[in-house]
Amino acid sequence: MPNKRTRRKGRLRSLTRVLVIGVLLLWSLAALTLVAARWIDPPTTAVHIQRRVQAWMHGTPYRERYQFVPLNQISPDFQHAVIAAEDARFYQHHGFDWHAIEIAAEGDMEGDRIRGGSTITQQLVKNLFFGTGRSFLRKGAEFTLVPVAELVLGKRRILELYLNVVEWGPGIYGAESASRTYYKAPARALGRQQAAQLAAILPAPLKRRPERMNQYSAIIQERMRQMNW
Repeated sequence: MPNKRTRRKGRLRSLTRVLVIGVLLLWSLAALTLVAARWIDPPTTAVHIQRRVQAWMHGTPYRERYQFVPLNQISPDFQHAVIAAEDARFYQHHGFDWHAIEIAAEGDMEGDRIRGGSTITQQLVKNLFFGTGRSFLRKGAEFTLVPVAELVLGKRRILELYLNVVEWGPGIYGAESASRTYYKAPARALGRQQAAQLAAILPAPLKRRPERMNQYSAIIQERMRQMNW
């Protein structure tokens, strides 16, 4: 008859097995969701759900504006501004920009961090599945899903999804909703300055407003010129 120590080890092994199986099932579900996202526009994301829950918990009014549009209905200036602001090497890397990660790490060590090293693909995965929280577990899961996104989606679809799901203000998701909210115009009609102003608020969409981003938008427009856009 097994003693207590043996039974305890058995229960621990069983619990570990259940946890591993659970993690693998969740990862598989996320990977299948990415495959489906090649053709199906996501009805919601982890960030959207997180904001709804936060509003409900605090008892604050919450209005969500989320309108998905094809990439060809988002002006090239808008697309280029976001790439220049968020991930200048978007078309060169395969999901991770190791050079940008190195620069961000050096900035952390020196206490002078300006921007993170996350690529558009990483940010898309985070938006879809993990929300805005930070943890080593989330980073690990994100690290394994980014190559899947790059493989099954491709750059054009990744950019289309990101521009449509990313947060541009309280309850404002996607390029079309942001354009209509801030400029009363569709995303296909935005010019360089308006596009750069919107791109400039992405690092802190709940705090920044495009009309106050002239200095940052000028930097983004200069980056666009350097990239021949």
